Amino acid sequence: MTRLVVIDIAGLTPRLLQHMPAVSAVATQGFQARLNPVLPAVTCSVQSTLLTGVPPAEHGVVGNGWYFRDLGEVLLWRQHNALVGGEKLWHTARRAKPDYKVANVCWWYAMGADVDLTVTPRPVYYSDGRKEPDCYTWPPALHDELTDRLGPFPLFTYWGPNASIPSSQWILAAARQIFDEHRPDLTLVYVPHLDYEPQRSGPDSPQSAREARRLDDALRPLLDHFRREDATVVILSEYGIAPVSRPVDINRALRRAGLLDVYTQDGMEYLDPWTSRAFAVADHQVAHVYVRDPADTDAVADIVAELPGVEQVLDEKGKAFHGLDHERSGELVAIAEPDAWFTYYYWLDDERAPDFARQVEIHRKPGYDPAELLYDPTVPGVKARAIGQVARKKAGLRYRIKTVPLDPSAVRGSHGRLPQDPQDSPVLLCSQPGPARDEIDATDVKDLLLTLAGITTP
Repeated sequence: MTRLVVIDIAGLTPRLLQHMPAVSAVATQGFQARLNPVLPAVTCSVQSTLLTGVPPAEHGVVGNGWYFRDLGEVLLWRQHNALVGGEKLWHTARRAKPDYKVANVCWWYAMGADVDLTVTPRPVYYSDGRKEPDCYTWPPALHDELTDRLGPFPLFTYWGPNASIPSSQWILAAARQIFDEHRPDLTLVYVPHLDYEPQRSGPDSPQSAREARRLDDALRPLLDHFRREDATVVILSEYGIAPVSRPVDINRALRRAGLLDVYTQDGMEYLDPWTSRAFAVADHQVAHVYVRDPADTDAVADIVAELPGVEQVLDEKGKAFHGLDHERSGELVAIAEPDAWFTYYYWLDDERAPDFARQVEIHRKPGYDPAELLYDPTVPGVKARAIGQVARKKAGLRYRIKTVPLDPSAVRGSHGRLPQDPQDSPVLLCSQPGPARDEIDATDVKDLLLTLAGITTP
């Protein structure tokens, strides 16, 4: 049976592939296809579709996060695999081959998945408030196998204003170590590096081209190694990042209309989802709008549809058409115009913003914040101050660090809507020519991978 390696390079597109000869060479003897993602075209939703073969309406991952109605909380970036419905790729494979061995190296919803080997970022949260880089592994002994050789997982280059290539290099090294020493039949590898610069400076910027070349250089020895081991390699992406220039403050509009409520603590305002008649969970270019009273739905839809930068608002029929009609979805789903994206901001005065707004706080913000990739240019010496505050943290002193700008206008790339320009569409490259095609739907990738693995299912 063929050993299969599936490398998910976030944000990989034809536009960036032209700077990546080693990655492009994977398709030399095989094929390259356009990959048609699901809506929303974001990490958690598309990865879940790739591994289950079904849309969000069936697997339930309607975004990178959503409003958990039973908890009354907006939660993003959860990690438990039980949140993903549907039959996963390895479940299908094990019906034909019960001992099919799977390694998950940093694909999302890794924790609790019934695979053989798992590694995923997981900070250590100390009781004094410190957060230190680390990872979670299964089996537990894999943690020391990796960190003894590779060092701690470089969390602060995985996300935030210092996000850069060391985190991807660590992941690639971990993937090779697991591939060689544990010999899985299927190795899933998530490589985040191309997610960063295209959002900061735009996918067509010289900086993004430079980072594509750097990642290609990092991938080359690993791809050569897989080739020597006669592994079949599939490289794909969940989305392509497109140029944007217009943030859309959807929650501020709902607040001005008297629909969104906040509560105040220590002079700071916090979203009050329990009492709000309507609020949005912003997720790049898609926003789930939760409406408490069905009688308000039409009025809320009109308010959102009239916002500059909003292309359409999906109602029940629209959600069903796009495979988003799941109970976790908002009563409405807003889709931005091609050059626009949604902020999560709900305060009307920056002086009332919560302290987490100016920090990298992916679990406290009720929506996605790409400005976390930037340093705030209005803070004098912001990088030096950040270094000093980190030193204070390591000394056990409490601190609040302000690095994230509240002006989102510097964000230059986003994704989430279905791609318009083929140059900014996700792609799939395969080292084997057998199942060649010009394009493939995300819902068909699971069957393609099973075919490449030589698994015939009943």
